[in-house]
Amino acid sequence: MMKRILILLVLLSTTFVQSQEKTFEKEVSKISKEIDRITKKHKDSLKIKVKEINERLDKKEISFTEAEELKKEAAAYHANQIEQLVSAQELKLQQLVQDKTDGKIASESEEDYDTFTIGKKTFKFRMFDDDDDEDDNWFERRKRRNKRTTTQFVFALGVNNVLVDNDFGSLNNSDYRFWQSHFYELGFTWKTRLSKEPSKAYFKYGFSFLWNNLRADENRYHVVNGDQTDLVINPNPLTESRLRHVQMTFPMHFELDFSKNRVYSDDEVVDRTHQDVRIGLGGFFGFKLGTRQYLEYTNPQGVRVEEVQKNDFNTNTVNYGLSAYIAYEGIGLYAKYDLNPLFQNTDIRNISLGLRFDIN
Repeated sequence: MMKRILILLVLLSTTFVQSQEKTFEKEVSKISKEIDRITKKHKDSLKIKVKEINERLDKKEISFTEAEELKKEAAAYHANQIEQLVSAQELKLQQLVQDKTDGKIASESEEDYDTFTIGKKTFKFRMFDDDDDEDDNWFERRKRRNKRTTTQFVFALGVNNVLVDNDFGSLNNSDYRFWQSHFYELGFTWKTRLSKEPSKAYFKYGFSFLWNNLRADENRYHVVNGDQTDLVINPNPLTESRLRHVQMTFPMHFELDFSKNRVYSDDEVVDRTHQDVRIGLGGFFGFKLGTRQYLEYTNPQGVRVEEVQKNDFNTNTVNYGLSAYIAYEGIGLYAKYDLNPLFQNTDIRNISLGLRFDIN
């Protein structure tokens, strides 16, 4: 009997320690570092391969055309590797968010609770039940947090299209279906107060992964024609014609958060965030991880064909632009506009409008 009790105490203490050490923010930070490691590793490997190809070219072991082809193959391989490995980390991030929603993992804002886990159930309790408004003792002062920097998980989605020559009127004659072209954004941000004392002004920055989809209309699809990309009518009736490019971006916003500050019984003022209206103005820069075209149709023999084409389609690798949002608490309207063209040698720029969710 005593042995069973000891085993039970060991299990409880182990799960107690694990719940104390593992937090949502720490796990997100690990995933972020792993994504950075993956990206750096493959970029460095690509640089080495390009250097080796250039050395072979200098020694006249290969022709200039062969060298360029080898470089393209190397770039495509590492871009594909980054996309696959980063996608695996994104799945971990999605599961982590689900675990936080289900209460299986604590946030740093919940550090005042002691927790322990039995099976799949997590229990929370306080070792000291102090009252914020009545007992101004040491435990209350210790619990108060006036963090200058907070963290948020960001998810956004909406409609996606393009402007020609920066003209909003071009949306009326767009080559893409407006309501069927979507974007999705998944990221992590840090929000730092600009002053040491509680205020309304913040600088918000972080990283995001962006999926932009453009669905061509009138049974057309994208065809690479040298250094330009054309929209061409497909001989088969298309049920799907979608161009998707995946990007990694680094957004930066100046944010005004009009949440009311909290005043404690000893007149200490602590600012709160994401409790009222928020306005963010700023921009982003980043680079594309990959571009694909998805086609679905039924051929003349009656066979349903699903086709995936991997190519850069002459899209610009580096992207940058302006973005803004107006929100209440954790949800708001979100707009983004690329300042650089979507395709090389064109004046077509991506524009997005949708909803943004900031989980503080």
